[in-house]
Amino acid sequence: MPFGYESFVAGFAYGLTTVLVGQPLDTIKTRMQALGYSSARQTGVEIFRSEGVRGLYRGGAPLIIGGGLMRSAQFGVNEAALSQLHAHFTPTTPAQRWFGFLDPQVVAAGFLGGVGRGLVEGPVEYIKVRRQVHASWKVTEMLSGSGVTIFRNSLLFSGFMIYVDISKQLVPGGLGPFLTGAVCANLAWLTIWPLDVVKTQLQSGKYTGKSPLVLIGDVFRSGLIYRGLLPGLTRSTIANGLSMVVYKKVEAFLKDSSTEGASRS
Repeated sequence: MPFGYESFVAGFAYGLTTVLVGQPLDTIKTRMQALGYSSARQTGVEIFRSEGVRGLYRGGAPLIIGGGLMRSAQFGVNEAALSQLHAHFTPTTPAQRWFGFLDPQVVAAGFLGGVGRGLVEGPVEYIKVRRQVHASWKVTEMLSGSGVTIFRNSLLFSGFMIYVDISKQLVPGGLGPFLTGAVCANLAWLTIWPLDVVKTQLQSGKYTGKSPLVLIGDVFRSGLIYRGLLPGLTRSTIANGLSMVVYKKVEAFLKDSSTEGASRS
């Protein structure tokens, strides 16, 4: 098997779990960000009454495969990059950490993992957002918002890996899979949430003619920088917590299988 394949396969399982568990709350979050709804509860009730359960999973079809691929890319590229950094440079010592706690190799590998995810996620997110807000989509516009998506993901996943690394420094042995996924993902989302609002607005087709910089300014001036935060973090807690449990179990199974196969040969 190719080197580091476990992270790619486990990342795919992570992505599938995230979509199946978190899509309803993601739909609510997207409607709030793109259409200006202010109440998560009211938004959810309106979607359920008018469209049923299918409405809450609107836009999820492209993510069933796309979600698995983009998570596979983020974890796989991160692991490959970190392995290469460790191979060409000595692992970061405590004295070499920035500000005493930031590992530059973790930062760099996480950034590259986020870029890998963003390259896959941009077109998939565009289709998902358009379907969630009942707007048509075109193949020629599938890269709409991809630049912001890649930038958002590079900061998001780098932040996630930074918080995972810090949690290991603060808690011997780490937080455990569920809390690692839930807590570290939520902290990462809080760090970049305004970019997510802008990304959703760009891909919704409701804000044509406005650049990302203009939208960021509008978001801050209007006080909407954390629009959709409640359903977003609720989704993140449940989906990322459970997905990290699945990730660790799949990764451990694959590594055990590889070890058994190597010992037999």
